[in-house]
Amino acid sequence: MFDSKEFSVSIGTIVEELKLKKLYYTEEMDEIKVVCSNVNRPGLQLVGFFEYFDGDRIQVIGKAETAYMAELSSQERKERIDHLFGAGIPAVIVTRDMEPSSEMFHAAEKYGVPLLSTTDNTSRFMSELIRRLSVWLAPRITRHGVLVEVYGEGMLILGESGVGKSEAAIELLKRGHRLVADDAVEIKKVSNQSLVGESPAIIKHYIELRGIGIVNVKNIFGMGAVKDTEKIDLVVKLEQWKNGYEYDRMGMENEYTEILDIKVPQLTIPVRQGRNLAVILEVAAMNNRQKRMGYNAADELYQRLNESMGLE
Repeated sequence: MFDSKEFSVSIGTIVEELKLKKLYYTEEMDEIKVVCSNVNRPGLQLVGFFEYFDGDRIQVIGKAETAYMAELSSQERKERIDHLFGAGIPAVIVTRDMEPSSEMFHAAEKYGVPLLSTTDNTSRFMSELIRRLSVWLAPRITRHGVLVEVYGEGMLILGESGVGKSEAAIELLKRGHRLVADDAVEIKKVSNQSLVGESPAIIKHYIELRGIGIVNVKNIFGMGAVKDTEKIDLVVKLEQWKNGYEYDRMGMENEYTEILDIKVPQLTIPVRQGRNLAVILEVAAMNNRQKRMGYNAADELYQRLNESMGLE
């Protein structure tokens, strides 16, 4: 199991990525760490209810909270805002570009809490903030392999060194598909059903070809040949062809592998001279999409055979 609090993102990164306005902010606040992907609208806290309150969450104040505080006396407003800001929260963000009360500015300064604002409305901003935090704070591992997008399917190609992963990726690029990562793939668990892969920043858009060396895919094939991130829909394991080994020829049994506790469909494809690996991988991507949409060619053929023999 993975603890989300093993990972963090700085307030500085959040401010930069979401283009937030700094209302009360010091340079040291750039290094404040956010460790929780959930956010909170502190309506209950502003009426004094702090049971089950999670101080690790970013607090988002919208129109309703602002209107409620405007009805309070200055003393009541000060006490409740002080209680909220003094609870160890990482930041407060005001939506709709509304002007915070003077009590909020004083509490931000008193407790060293970043006070930020956005022009976006509350629901839309919270949705985007949670989406970003889910990616930034996702449990992650690094796998040796190649990640490509083929017909919209994220395909993670694994196999021993020298089996031809990068060569297959280059052929796919020539056929109009896109490279996400070569050699090292950083995989993040962004939800209980979804894995997203990307390249480490230092080797992004580069691919290694034995006999040639390092190639910059973006420069050679153009911007359309690369992608920064991609979900992982299928794992393809390449291995050298073994004479006498019985490989699956029907595809009746679905094979899966687990990555970060998520089951992902997996295929094992033997490699030998004369096989057009790029075409095989294209077909694998299209067939995987059909299976996800509820159609399985092997099941259909099996049903036809049964019907032809008069079997139910």
